[in-house]
Amino acid sequence: MDLDVRTDRLLLRRWRETDLEPFARLTADAEVMRYFPAPLRRAESDALAGRADAMFDLHGYGLWTLERLDTGEFIGFTGLAPMLEGVPGSGGVEVGWRLARSAWGQGLATEAATAALQFGFETLGLAEVNSITAGINIRSRKVMERLGMHIAGEFDHPRLPEDSPLLRHVRYLIAAPG
Repeated sequence: MDLDVRTDRLLLRRWRETDLEPFARLTADAEVMRYFPAPLRRAESDALAGRADAMFDLHGYGLWTLERLDTGEFIGFTGLAPMLEGVPGSGGVEVGWRLARSAWGQGLATEAATAALQFGFETLGLAEVNSITAGINIRSRKVMERLGMHIAGEFDHPRLPEDSPLLRHVRYLIAAPG
């Protein structure tokens, strides 16, 4: 099955070796990683890319790289992943994204996540999809709202220390159309 997905401006595709360098720059950017525990070192970034791509073979879905159709530029990832153990919605599927700052404010996260949701509902037959983020991450929360997701609850993230400003998370949810 061809897992590539196209939107008006983006190609959502599997990972390539040439994606690792720009992805390492993205995950080392403190502003991009503001709502994660810390920026990633190169080895951590490469490992994350490997896990993201391996999901396709394990689950039939995963985190696609995002390539701009007009320039061929790698701008981040968007896609579907299993929900983390120990959080509300565990056992379900999450839609997520991480884009380079150069791609912010252009509607690209919403465009890509819309395509990922469509893939999840139409191709995979998912009944619902989750998304989680730190409660203070207003930009991602606005994307979730533009996707038509609604707040399904709040929780303390089990992998974060109790004194972390990122501890309190929100879970959003969207049901399959129809």
